[in-house]
Amino acid sequence: MTAYEAITDTTKGAARGVGIPDDMAMLRAAVEQTRDISAAKGSIYWPDMLISAAIGYAGLAGAILLDVTWQAVLAGAVSALAFYRALLFIHELTHIHRDALPGFRFGWNLLVGVPMMMPSLMYENVHTLHHARTRYGTVEDPEYLPLALMKPWSLPMFILVALLLPIGLLIRSAVLVPLGVIIPPLRRLVWERASALSINPEFRRRPAEGEFARQVFWQELGASVWALFLVWYAATQDWRPLAIGLAVISATAVLNQVRTLVAHLWQNEGEPMTVTAQYLDSVNVPPPGLLAELWAPVGLRYHALHHLLPSLPYHSLPEAHRRLHGLLGRESTYAKANYPGLLPLVGYLAKSTMKPR
Repeated sequence: MTAYEAITDTTKGAARGVGIPDDMAMLRAAVEQTRDISAAKGSIYWPDMLISAAIGYAGLAGAILLDVTWQAVLAGAVSALAFYRALLFIHELTHIHRDALPGFRFGWNLLVGVPMMMPSLMYENVHTLHHARTRYGTVEDPEYLPLALMKPWSLPMFILVALLLPIGLLIRSAVLVPLGVIIPPLRRLVWERASALSINPEFRRRPAEGEFARQVFWQELGASVWALFLVWYAATQDWRPLAIGLAVISATAVLNQVRTLVAHLWQNEGEPMTVTAQYLDSVNVPPPGLLAELWAPVGLRYHALHHLLPSLPYHSLPEAHRRLHGLLGRESTYAKANYPGLLPLVGYLAKSTMKPR
């Protein structure tokens, strides 16, 4: 059986996702088998994030300073991969308890989020809507589109949008946010339509409140000051560092968009789904494949498992998968969300868009 046939066979029971009852044995096992590994460990989070960011900045410096083209390109590629891993800790920030890792949110924003003009406000209080029991796969889900049921051209367009993301981020932080300070209608528009890392064009963000509103203020201020400095430096000193930096961010955005493309089967047309249906519409790419650690780092190769246990820290997902796969077996509902790799999943999704509707 080919990888594509294996995926097609696996997804037959998950098609559209509506009407699939909850597998209570799987849901209970997921909770019971992971109680002892549910705590986020700062001894893992901090070194992982800091080393990833350090490699990212070293690679970026090489891309800017090296005179030999192939060396500069290689340094830029290393920078993009490292920053991609560092950036994906934004996903962890949305799920871990606010008191679990003191200082980690601030440190991440200072070293990664603000310099890349993607502070944690872009994901916090947004991504959790994707995990809401009654919102997943509906029009109120900021991170869902029925891509498998759309036209073939929708997939390349989905990737192309990511290429332009850094330009949009620069305009947002350097122009729109500062103008919004003096033009309240523009401030509301930017917040509702351009302040979330979402893929659903119908999503409208609600106003920030309380402590989160205060975090938003400081994060927006930091990102805007940094973006204005970059524009000033490019206009008066040297444009190359900004251009290369934007190219690196663009590469990270494309990597993330490709990962997003295969994070789900994208077969739901807007109906509420059970937790089990949401799980089966999501994707695990477990070992033995090694490449998934590059294109789906920080635990995201276990995206379906993450939908079963959203608050489980990324470093516990491999052990949780080992336990559940061993307990429930190859013929279980749990096994039906495990897939062999990136290319077969992309092929399956592309072929799905070509089916007559």
